[in-house]
Amino acid sequence: MWAWQSLLVLAFTFINAHSFIVNAVQEYSTSLAMAPSSSNEPHPFCLLPGDPSLILTTNVDLGDKKMEIMKACSKAICVSTGKPESYIAVSITDKADVIFGGSDAPTALGCLYSIGAIGVESNGQITAAVTDLLAPFGVDEARIYINFFDMPRANVGWSRRTFAG
Repeated sequence: MWAWQSLLVLAFTFINAHSFIVNAVQEYSTSLAMAPSSSNEPHPFCLLPGDPSLILTTNVDLGDKKMEIMKACSKAICVSTGKPESYIAVSITDKADVIFGGSDAPTALGCLYSIGAIGVESNGQITAAVTDLLAPFGVDEARIYINFFDMPRANVGWSRRTFAG
């Protein structure tokens, strides 16, 4: 009988400690997202729309059209996600060593990171736009992968802090 009572005491102690820790972490996380203690308003960064960033790598030479393509990608992301273009970042590396399916034929790989606005419709629109922009350079639509990542605000840094505050 003593063993069962000891186990119950240990279980209740663990549950209470776990509950205490979870509550403390939640309170701490909430406090990080708040402005200085004199205010209950969220930090202004918490209200910003966040950072859509496209990183695209291709093995084709985009030549003097590279900046034009970057700007067109930025505009497509703006239209597709509804995010302000002033927050959108695009980086394209061309003439890179890339293979797809074991072949070095023209190809492109991309990653788009965003706080929200990741979904079937917007992802499809962005993929179609990038595909259309790369088609004149011989990149077939079946040789383009773009991965989309919905980022938590706390995992996106900007201006010396994260969007969580």
